[in-house]
Amino acid sequence: SNLARHRTKHTGDKPYKCDQCDYSAAQKCALVIHVTKHTGEKPYMCGECGYRTNLKSTLSKHIRTHTGEKPYKCDQCDYSAAQKANLDLHLTKHTGEKPYMCGECGYRAACKSNLSRHMKTHTGEKPFKCDQCNYSAAQKSSLVKHLLKHTGEKPYMCGECGFRTALKFTLLNHMRTHTGEKPYKCDQCDYSAAPRKSNLARHRTKHTGDKPYKCDQCDYSAAQKCALVIHVTKHTGEKPYMCGECGYRTNLKSTLSKHIRTHTGEKPYKCDQCDYSAAQKANLDLHLTKHTGEKPYMCGECGYRAACKSNLSRHMKTHTGEKPFKC
Repeated sequence: SNLARHRTKHTGDKPYKCDQCDYSAAQKCALVIHVTKHTGEKPYMCGECGYRTNLKSTLSKHIRTHTGEKPYKCDQCDYSAAQKANLDLHLTKHTGEKPYMCGECGYRAACKSNLSRHMKTHTGEKPFKCDQCNYSAAQKSSLVKHLLKHTGEKPYMCGECGFRTALKFTLLNHMRTHTGEKPYKCDQCDYSAAPRKSNLARHRTKHTGDKPYKCDQCDYSAAQKCALVIHVTKHTGEKPYMCGECGYRTNLKSTLSKHIRTHTGEKPYKCDQCDYSAAQKANLDLHLTKHTGEKPYMCGECGYRAACKSNLSRHMKTHTGEKPFKC
């Protein structure tokens, strides 16, 4: 029967027909599985949590979420996975293989699902709809996160500081701010990143120069999608983030957070060498140069050095004679 099954790959023969739609299959077992989509039958049940599925193999994978079993081992490092597909994806990190390519912009991906997600940046497709508001998302995971805004549920709590979050991976990322762990290593330099893997992906674009995210209104391109989203607001004029105190509006959530500190007086960035604190990290970085004496910005005309770029820009006007501020 294995040979007969194999031969259908050459003949293209699909003798098993569904009597409820136009689906056909080369193998009877594939038709049996397909029919459960019409009947809704899910005969395989997990004894731990009641999860049901129409496939025995899917139940086997699910049970590993309870047992913690990870039978698929990488032969090049100590990584192991509960599912073979995850191991296959992991192996591309060793080989560097990215077989899936976007025909629109040349973006390459290690797995098909990543390419499918990327394609939605071109099509604008957002098939995942919220049933409580008009929100829609390109990815199911984004919808799941969004739904927590309606429930307000934050079941995951940090034992160190009491930080609570709706998502388990957000808590894991947060915990690294306490442990100092930086598990994401660049294979081209000594950079390591935490708390998110996306920080490493962002860093890698410095080596590759890859800028797959293109603006459809000008020739701007970006290495990261978030940078393109911010750029597009320059064309639309959209400023969705508003201060409840004074009505100030901005296109960036981070800018609003900084602005709000002008009302609250909060200064979360502390100097570890004196009692100075700042509302913005950039101000702390500048302050630290007073301790280190570092002046990385140099004038090519006269050798003047400055601790910050804006001071050098001001100095340069003494050479150019530029006087932009008019009475």
